[in-house]
Amino acid sequence: MTLERARALLADQVAFGSGYNRNAARLILAEVEREHGQNSVDNLITELQLDTVFGLQPGMHFNR
Repeated sequence: MTLERARALLADQVAFGSGYNRNAARLILAEVEREHGQNSVDNLITELQLDTVFGLQPGMHFNR
């Protein structure tokens, strides 16, 4: 998955903003972490304010 595609998918999840969308965002971030690394995940969390919307913090790992 490209970072642009991940950004678009995460933006959709933020727009809906429910608990189910939080789980979907975690799955997207897990794929980003596998393909692009932790730094990319942290950048997306900060850029899309996923800490505020879903409580996801930079530095969290999603591949476990």
